[in-house]
Amino acid sequence: MNKRLKTLLIKTKRQVFSEMIGNNPSLFHGEGYDFSELREYQIGDDIRKIDWTITAKLQKPYVKLFHEERELHVVAACMMGGSLFFGTHRIKQEVVAEVAAILGYSAVKNGDLFTGAVVTKSVENVERATKRLFGVNRFVESIDAMRVLGREADYVDGARQLFRRIKRRSVLFVIGDFLAPLDLGLLSKRHEVIAVIVRDRFEEHPRPLGQVHLVDPENGSTLQTHFGQRSVEKYRAHIIASDKALYHHLHRHRIRFVKIYTDDDPFGKLIKLFGGRV
Repeated sequence: MNKRLKTLLIKTKRQVFSEMIGNNPSLFHGEGYDFSELREYQIGDDIRKIDWTITAKLQKPYVKLFHEERELHVVAACMMGGSLFFGTHRIKQEVVAEVAAILGYSAVKNGDLFTGAVVTKSVENVERATKRLFGVNRFVESIDAMRVLGREADYVDGARQLFRRIKRRSVLFVIGDFLAPLDLGLLSKRHEVIAVIVRDRFEEHPRPLGQVHLVDPENGSTLQTHFGQRSVEKYRAHIIASDKALYHHLHRHRIRFVKIYTDDDPFGKLIKLFGGRV
């Protein structure tokens, strides 16, 4: 493990275990119930929950309250394509690794199961579910060290394969730059899907660069062109239209999302997404 990643993991672990309010990041809960407390019966309470022993002793009706057991299965599906090898502050791949670490540590802290998945044009790897920090560290290290140049992230077929591979209902975080066409509709029918969009600000607000030599990070093709003001405007129009379609898709399937830039603090953004709860 390199020094930069080790520093990142130490910082992330400190944030999660020292600063985080420990609740699960989900709209649904696990199965089963644990006894919570007793309280005096109120009109409208289910009479089946009355504790007759305590009621007889205290001469007042009391009911048992329960809370749901909430062991969740948290999945970080990292969409690993060549476009992640870009960034003006730091490369997007590093941010993806940090987000995966935050989610993994959060799951471990809450006693939940964590699974990491690597998706390119197919699902290349799905880690065994773990509750151990070692398992989280191993997955994050694999994401940080992965050679993404020459690879393509497929948000359509990759999502279909994730649906087939991850059968247990999960809190599924799809992490990537979302610059390719997508379809998360099928996944959202089984899982609680949350999109984590990782971008660099220059991608959305580029400036004229003049004569440039461009290389496609996914297929290696090259292009000599003049990237002037007209090119900037054309590119910006494409990004705006693409993101409009992205947000429409996410809203349509009731998928929560957050956008994290390479100069942002991912932990703060995730805390805000869950209203102070990660």
